[in-house]
Amino acid sequence: MSTIQVENLSKVFRITRKEPGVAGSIKALFHPQFENKVAVDSINFSIDRGEVVGYIGVNGAGKSTTIKMLTGILVPTGGHVRVLGRDPHRQRVANAAEIGVVFGQRTQLWWDLAFIESLNLIGKIYQVDPVRYKQLLDQFSETLELKDLLHVPIRNMSLGQKMRAELAATLIHEPQIVYLDEPTIGLDLIVKERIREFIKQQNRDKGTTVILTTHDLGDIEELCQRVIIIDAGKLIYDGPISTIKERFGKYREISFETRASVNHIDVPHGAEIICAEPRKLTLRFDRTVTTASQVAASVMSQIEVQDFSLAEPDLASIIKQIYNGALQTN
Repeated sequence: MSTIQVENLSKVFRITRKEPGVAGSIKALFHPQFENKVAVDSINFSIDRGEVVGYIGVNGAGKSTTIKMLTGILVPTGGHVRVLGRDPHRQRVANAAEIGVVFGQRTQLWWDLAFIESLNLIGKIYQVDPVRYKQLLDQFSETLELKDLLHVPIRNMSLGQKMRAELAATLIHEPQIVYLDEPTIGLDLIVKERIREFIKQQNRDKGTTVILTTHDLGDIEELCQRVIIIDAGKLIYDGPISTIKERFGKYREISFETRASVNHIDVPHGAEIICAEPRKLTLRFDRTVTTASQVAASVMSQIEVQDFSLAEPDLASIIKQIYNGALQTN
């Protein structure tokens, strides 16, 4: 049985429609008009134990709404969802005991308390065994570098420190499933890398299932083998990252540093010059037509090259293609 099973899941919000101005406000008060806003539209997917899945989409695509239904915060309008065999909303207490949630813009820690006091309270709420709690506290303090932060109030922490504290608080009861909603938003590269390594370790050592929603595609590439892409409430892709790179990332760029200016050069079939500077030449080529070695050999047979580099397609550009309708045209 899948850890998470979603079948025809939908969420529709009934929102008030108001005309502008005072007259519109009065009219809305006595004769309100409503319209339905579809946030999630009949999506289906399943996630097995130990998977790390990227759940991505533009703002308003329905990512957070889906996560809130999986955690039991929102009730679905239609369809079914099962998390560890339970209905998340009807069995909220049992569901909450097995999951952890990090919302990048919100905190579960008490603002004016020292971090260790919040952590102690969370441990008691989840009834973590005191011996195991001490083991986890020592482990998290070391891997997330929290020792100097244990007695610091949350309000005095930097953004990166708060996020590391949030991760420790989320995982202190060793949940089977962790939902991470923008866990690295606004963080510098060093803190991002530390958090990514910690998530990898938890997944590797404990088999923790992770669903990651983020706009940072670096997180997706570092952590996930599988992505689910949602747009306007509809699921438009569910599969390996390698597949979408293979399908949509067929163009690569190769750049050459030359000893002298390049006046003219013949390029092989499937390649084109996209930038020609005095001592730098950049070509783009279709890997289904030619190869990097063939392009490099052709160029170096015509001009003297000091160095060259090959750029793989990045996930951001591929996702942009998909949003622009590449799935319908391929």
